[in-house]
Amino acid sequence: MSSLLLNHLTQEHAAVGAFLELLDQEAAAMSQGNFAALPALAERKSHLIEQVALLDKQREIEQIGLGYAADRSGADAAAAAGGEVLQAAWRDLRERATQAREHNHRNGVMVHTHLDFTRQSINFLKASGQPLYGPDGTHHTGGGRGKRLATG
Repeated sequence: MSSLLLNHLTQEHAAVGAFLELLDQEAAAMSQGNFAALPALAERKSHLIEQVALLDKQREIEQIGLGYAADRSGADAAAAAGGEVLQAAWRDLRERATQAREHNHRNGVMVHTHLDFTRQSINFLKASGQPLYGPDGTHHTGGGRGKRLATG
């Protein structure tokens, strides 16, 4: 068994775990309407993606050094040749990566749902041809005089 390869798998597993936690924070922020938190989360997400990509590349280099291809089949073969511990580490990493993909997809659906709602709201407001509120704060409802929101 290659202890260096096992080390790479362990580090990659931890980084993907941190990414999963961040995706859950992102989902919670959107669910709670805390959109102000999203830019900082997106920045951290970007850094974690870079970290995972670097760890993935290092693992591929280690696989090549052991005589295996740098792709998934090479990782499968290296894990199989490395024994039970390496196989378990590779399986756990793949499962965690699948979870991350699913959580990222869920968050993407949430983002698109919010965007669709916003677009529909804007289109509704534009379709009326008149602003809903006048320059004096009067709420216009059809042909009526309107009601001043500030005065009740």
